[in-house]
Amino acid sequence: MITAGLDIGSRTIKLAIIKDGEVRFVKKEETSFEPLGVCAGLLEGISFDRMIATGYGRHLVSEKYGCETITEIKAHALGARFLSPGCRTVLDIGGQDTKVILLDAFGRVRKFEMNDKCAAGTGRFLEIMALALGYPPSEFGKFASTAGDSAAISNMCTVFAESEVISLISKGVSKSEVARGVHETVARRASAMLQKNGYEDKVMFSGGVALNNYMVSLIKKHIKTDLIVAEDPQAVGAIGAAWAGCTDRV
Repeated sequence: MITAGLDIGSRTIKLAIIKDGEVRFVKKEETSFEPLGVCAGLLEGISFDRMIATGYGRHLVSEKYGCETITEIKAHALGARFLSPGCRTVLDIGGQDTKVILLDAFGRVRKFEMNDKCAAGTGRFLEIMALALGYPPSEFGKFASTAGDSAAISNMCTVFAESEVISLISKGVSKSEVARGVHETVARRASAMLQKNGYEDKVMFSGGVALNNYMVSLIKKHIKTDLIVAEDPQAVGAIGAAWAGCTDRV
Protein backbone atom coordinates (compact mmCIF):
# COMPACT_ATOMS: atom_id res chain seq x y z
CA MET A 1 0.00 0.00 0.00
CA ILE A 2 1.23 3.49 -0.85
CA THR A 3 0.07 6.42 1.28
CA ALA A 4 0.71 10.13 0.79
CA GLY A 5 0.89 12.66 3.58
CA LEU A 6 0.46 16.31 2.63
CA ASP A 7 1.27 18.93 5.27
CA ILE A 8 0.07 22.38 4.19
CA GLY A 9 1.88 24.75 6.54
CA SER A 10 1.94 28.53 6.71
CA ARG A 11 5.41 28.74 5.17
CA THR A 12 6.03 25.42 3.39
CA ILE A 13 4.05 22.51 1.98
CA LYS A 14 5.51 19.05 2.48
CA LEU A 15 4.67 15.77 0.76
CA ALA A 16 5.76 12.40 2.15
CA ILE A 17 5.20 9.00 0.56
CA ILE A 18 5.22 5.79 2.63
CA LYS A 19 5.27 2.41 0.89
CA ASP A 20 5.43 -0.92 2.71
CA GLY A 21 6.13 0.84 5.99
CA GLU A 22 9.08 2.90 4.72
CA VAL A 23 9.39 6.56 3.77
CA ARG A 24 10.23 6.45 0.08
CA PHE A 25 10.66 10.17 -0.51
CA VAL A 26 9.82 13.66 0.70
CA LYS A 27 9.30 16.82 -1.35
CA LYS A 28 8.58 20.35 -0.20
CA GLU A 29 7.94 23.81 -1.60
CA GLU A 30 7.18 27.26 -0.21
CA THR A 31 3.45 27.72 0.37
CA SER A 32 3.21 31.00 -1.62
CA PHE A 33 -0.14 32.68 -2.28
CA GLU A 34 -1.51 29.72 -4.25
CA PRO A 35 -1.24 26.67 -1.95
CA LEU A 36 -3.49 24.50 -4.10
CA GLY A 37 -1.27 25.15 -7.09
CA VAL A 38 1.79 24.19 -5.05
CA CYS A 39 0.04 21.00 -3.90
CA ALA A 40 -0.83 20.14 -7.50
CA GLY A 41 2.82 20.56 -8.49
CA LEU A 42 4.04 18.35 -5.64
CA LEU A 43 1.51 15.64 -6.48
CA GLU A 44 2.15 15.66 -10.23
CA GLY A 45 3.21 12.22 -11.40
CA ILE A 46 2.83 10.69 -7.92
CA SER A 47 0.83 7.49 -7.51
CA PHE A 48 -0.73 6.53 -4.18
CA ASP A 49 -3.63 4.53 -2.79
CA ARG A 50 -4.63 6.96 -0.06
CA MET A 51 -3.82 10.55 0.91
CA ILE A 52 -4.13 12.28 4.29
CA ALA A 53 -3.83 16.05 4.61
CA THR A 54 -2.76 18.01 7.68
CA GLY A 55 -1.67 21.54 8.56
CA TYR A 56 -3.38 24.90 8.25
CA GLY A 57 -4.58 24.24 4.71
CA ARG A 58 -5.81 20.68 5.20
CA HIS A 59 -9.50 21.48 4.72
CA LEU A 60 -8.79 23.39 1.52
CA VAL A 61 -6.95 20.36 0.14
CA SER A 62 -9.65 17.99 1.38
CA GLU A 63 -12.28 19.91 -0.57
CA LYS A 64 -10.12 19.84 -3.69
CA TYR A 65 -9.00 16.21 -3.63
CA GLY A 66 -11.62 14.53 -1.45
CA CYS A 67 -8.98 13.21 0.95
CA GLU A 68 -9.15 12.66 4.70
CA THR A 69 -7.56 15.02 7.23
CA ILE A 70 -5.93 14.95 10.65
CA THR A 71 -4.80 17.82 12.89
CA GLU A 72 -1.18 18.92 12.85
CA ILE A 73 -0.96 17.89 16.53
CA LYS A 74 -1.82 14.29 15.68
CA ALA A 75 0.35 14.34 12.56
CA HIS A 76 3.45 15.46 14.45
CA ALA A 77 2.80 12.93 17.21
CA LEU A 78 2.54 10.09 14.69
CA GLY A 79 5.52 11.32 12.69
CA ALA A 80 7.68 11.58 15.79
CA ARG A 81 6.81 8.05 16.91
CA PHE A 82 7.39 6.68 13.42
CA LEU A 83 10.87 8.22 13.29
CA SER A 84 11.73 7.62 16.97
CA PRO A 85 9.53 4.90 18.52
CA GLY A 86 10.35 5.79 22.12
CA CYS A 87 9.62 9.49 21.74
CA ARG A 88 7.31 10.91 24.44
CA THR A 89 7.54 14.66 23.75
CA VAL A 90 7.48 16.76 20.57
CA LEU A 91 8.63 20.36 20.29
CA ASP A 92 7.53 21.77 16.95
CA ILE A 93 8.59 25.30 16.00
CA GLY A 94 7.24 26.15 12.59
CA GLY A 95 6.73 29.27 10.56
CA GLN A 96 3.88 30.75 12.59
CA ASP A 97 3.46 28.75 15.80
CA THR A 98 5.16 26.68 18.48
CA LYS A 99 3.70 23.42 19.79
CA VAL A 100 4.58 21.16 22.70
CA ILE A 101 2.97 17.72 22.45
CA LEU A 102 3.14 15.10 25.20
CA LEU A 103 2.54 11.43 24.31
CA ASP A 104 1.63 8.43 26.42
CA ALA A 105 3.45 5.11 26.36
CA PHE A 106 1.42 4.05 23.30
CA GLY A 107 2.17 7.20 21.31
CA ARG A 108 -1.25 8.78 21.80
CA VAL A 109 -1.53 12.52 22.41
CA ARG A 110 -1.87 13.04 26.16
CA LYS A 111 -1.56 16.82 26.34
CA PHE A 112 -0.50 19.69 24.14
CA GLU A 113 0.04 23.44 24.19
CA MET A 114 0.11 25.64 21.13
CA ASN A 115 1.27 29.23 20.92
CA ASP A 116 -0.48 30.63 17.86
CA LYS A 117 -1.53 34.10 18.99
CA CYS A 118 1.39 35.81 17.28
CA ALA A 119 4.66 35.00 15.52
CA ALA A 120 6.77 35.45 18.67
CA GLY A 121 9.46 32.82 18.91
CA THR A 122 8.60 31.15 15.61
CA GLY A 123 10.42 30.71 12.32
CA ARG A 124 8.87 33.89 10.98
CA PHE A 125 10.12 35.79 14.04
CA LEU A 126 13.67 34.57 13.45
CA GLU A 127 13.43 35.38 9.75
CA ILE A 128 12.36 38.97 10.45
CA MET A 129 15.14 39.41 13.03
CA ALA A 130 17.72 38.03 10.59
CA LEU A 131 16.63 40.43 7.86
CA ALA A 132 16.66 43.35 10.31
CA LEU A 133 20.30 42.52 11.05
CA GLY A 134 21.18 41.99 7.39
CA TYR A 135 21.81 38.24 7.67
CA PRO A 136 20.47 35.57 5.31
CA PRO A 137 17.82 33.72 7.36
CA SER A 138 19.38 30.35 6.52
CA GLU A 139 22.71 31.51 8.00
CA PHE A 140 21.32 33.32 11.04
CA GLY A 141 22.23 30.60 13.54
CA LYS A 142 25.79 30.34 12.25
CA PHE A 143 26.40 34.07 12.69
CA ALA A 144 24.81 34.04 16.17
CA SER A 145 27.11 31.21 17.28
CA THR A 146 30.22 33.31 16.55
CA ALA A 147 29.37 36.00 19.13
CA GLY A 148 31.51 36.22 22.24
CA ASP A 149 28.65 37.68 24.27
CA SER A 150 24.90 38.00 24.13
CA ALA A 151 22.77 41.14 23.93
CA ALA A 152 19.66 41.15 26.14
CA ILE A 153 16.42 41.14 24.12
CA SER A 154 13.42 42.07 26.25
CA ASN A 155 10.64 41.97 23.64
CA MET A 156 9.16 38.89 21.99
CA CYS A 157 6.54 40.80 20.00
CA THR A 158 7.89 40.80 16.45
CA VAL A 159 7.23 44.51 15.87
CA PHE A 160 8.76 45.69 19.15
CA ALA A 161 11.65 43.24 18.96
CA GLU A 162 12.59 44.52 15.51
CA SER A 163 12.64 48.08 16.87
CA GLU A 164 14.74 46.91 19.83
CA VAL A 165 17.23 45.20 17.52
CA ILE A 166 17.62 48.37 15.43
CA SER A 167 18.07 50.42 18.61
CA LEU A 168 20.80 48.09 19.92
CA ILE A 169 22.71 48.31 16.64
CA SER A 170 22.49 52.11 16.73
CA LYS A 171 24.08 52.01 20.20
CA GLY A 172 27.07 50.10 18.87
CA VAL A 173 26.20 46.57 19.97
CA SER A 174 27.64 44.08 17.48
CA LYS A 175 25.22 42.36 15.13
CA SER A 176 26.45 38.91 16.13
CA GLU A 177 25.78 39.64 19.82
CA VAL A 178 22.26 40.80 18.99
CA ALA A 179 21.74 37.67 16.87
CA ARG A 180 22.87 35.50 19.76
CA GLY A 181 20.52 37.37 22.09
CA VAL A 182 17.59 36.72 19.76
CA HIS A 183 18.42 33.01 19.63
CA GLU A 184 18.78 32.72 23.40
CA THR A 185 15.45 34.46 23.93
CA VAL A 186 13.65 32.05 21.59
CA ALA A 187 15.41 29.05 23.16
CA ARG A 188 14.38 30.12 26.66
CA ARG A 189 10.79 30.59 25.53
CA ALA A 190 10.62 27.14 23.92
CA SER A 191 12.31 25.50 26.91
CA ALA A 192 9.87 27.20 29.29
CA MET A 193 6.96 25.74 27.31
CA LEU A 194 8.49 22.28 27.64
CA GLN A 195 9.09 22.69 31.37
CA LYS A 196 5.61 24.08 31.98
CA ASN A 197 4.04 20.99 30.39
CA GLY A 198 6.28 18.48 32.13
CA TYR A 199 8.20 17.03 29.18
CA GLU A 200 9.67 13.55 29.28
CA ASP A 201 12.95 12.21 27.91
CA LYS A 202 13.56 11.73 24.20
CA VAL A 203 12.21 15.06 22.97
CA MET A 204 11.84 15.34 19.21
CA PHE A 205 12.45 18.81 17.77
CA SER A 206 10.47 19.25 14.54
CA GLY A 207 9.65 22.13 12.22
CA GLY A 208 11.80 24.44 10.16
CA VAL A 209 13.53 26.03 13.16
CA ALA A 210 15.06 22.62 13.95
CA LEU A 211 17.25 23.15 10.86
CA ASN A 212 19.04 25.86 12.86
CA ASN A 213 21.88 23.96 14.56
CA TYR A 214 22.64 26.76 17.00
CA MET A 215 19.02 26.80 18.19
CA VAL A 216 19.17 23.03 18.65
CA SER A 217 22.27 23.35 20.84
CA LEU A 218 20.74 26.13 22.96
CA ILE A 219 17.49 24.27 23.64
CA LYS A 220 19.39 21.08 24.41
CA LYS A 221 21.46 22.97 26.97
CA HIS A 222 18.31 24.30 28.65
CA ILE A 223 16.37 21.04 28.90
CA LYS A 224 19.36 18.79 29.62
CA THR A 225 18.00 15.67 27.94
CA ASP A 226 18.09 13.96 24.56
CA LEU A 227 16.91 16.29 21.78
CA ILE A 228 16.22 14.29 18.64
CA VAL A 229 16.25 16.04 15.29
CA ALA A 230 14.98 14.10 12.28
CA GLU A 231 16.95 14.05 9.05
CA ASP A 232 14.33 16.44 7.65
CA PRO A 233 12.54 18.04 10.63
CA GLN A 234 10.15 19.93 8.37
CA ALA A 235 8.73 16.65 7.08
CA VAL A 236 7.68 15.15 10.44
CA GLY A 237 4.04 16.23 10.06
CA ALA A 238 3.78 14.97 6.47
CA ILE A 239 5.32 11.65 7.47
CA GLY A 240 2.85 11.39 10.36
CA ALA A 241 -0.05 12.06 8.00
CA ALA A 242 1.16 9.37 5.59
CA TRP A 243 1.64 6.95 8.48
CA ALA A 244 -1.90 7.66 9.69
CA GLY A 245 -3.13 6.38 6.34
CA CYS A 246 -1.16 3.15 6.79
CA THR A 247 -2.38 2.48 10.32
CA ASP A 248 -5.98 3.76 10.06
CA ARG A 249 -5.26 6.28 12.83
CA VAL A 250 -7.13 9.02 10.99
